[in-house]
Amino acid sequence: MVSEEELNRMRWAARRGMLELDLVLEPFVQGRYSSLDETDRARFQELMLSEDQDLFAWFLRREQPADGELAIIVRKILDFAHTAPGDR
Repeated sequence: MVSEEELNRMRWAARRGMLELDLVLEPFVQGRYSSLDETDRARFQELMLSEDQDLFAWFLRREQPADGELAIIVRKILDFAHTAPGDR
């Protein structure tokens, strides 16, 4: 169970100030974060420590994270982002 405090921290962390990132991260936090298991939540929290330019490159699929754990959560976020809202 995800606490409201943790969810609020992740909502805040997902607000990057770069529209392209906000359009990917904020819906993921709203729609999926609470249902992630503990491992994936930890991966997401680690991902939020990344630089915006790295996140931008990863979400545009220009690069992949060197860290395999980050690559897993990036893939899950991209899968979510490319799923029609009604099918999420």
